[in-house]
Amino acid sequence: MTSVDRPAAAPDPHPVPPAEHAARQEAWPAGVAYPAVEPDRFTRLVLRLHARAPRWAVPLAALGCVGLGMAYALLSDPTHSDPDARPTCLLKLTTGLDCPGCGGTRALWYVLHADLPAAARHHFLFVFSLPFLAWLFVSWAGNRAFGWRLPELRISPKVIGGFLALWLAFSVARNLPWAPFTSLYV
Repeated sequence: MTSVDRPAAAPDPHPVPPAEHAARQEAWPAGVAYPAVEPDRFTRLVLRLHARAPRWAVPLAALGCVGLGMAYALLSDPTHSDPDARPTCLLKLTTGLDCPGCGGTRALWYVLHADLPAAARHHFLFVFSLPFLAWLFVSWAGNRAFGWRLPELRISPKVIGGFLALWLAFSVARNLPWAPFTSLYV
């Protein structure tokens, strides 16, 4: 089947503004032409679903995923496990070390029960980042679903790199066996 035999593609429900499109075109090297790639059946299905989906479908799906994670934390109650139970984290099971996300599910459980000191005890950086993540989601979902123009949180690559470096340092410090660091052990 050639591209001539195929029905015309549906218009993009979220078109790129002309100024942004021109800026994207300038980023490509001049004189380089890439052949158009024929999408496979699955890609065509996804594109058709995307074209027909309402604007609020993606934010609702993301909210559903977050809701499932919260439901898992509430139903599993990670704070009550046997003292001699084997760890479920593969890194902890094989090395005995706490991974960078270790304590995150327990911290979420405590946040959902409004016990912020206990949540911070299990994973301080998770609790610290929750308001920022919540605002990023609300501003993105509000813009995507309803066209709201909320102030966006602009995070530079340096800030993201600094946060990741802090998370790495926290992950190393919580595994050190000396006096001030043993309080970070979960």
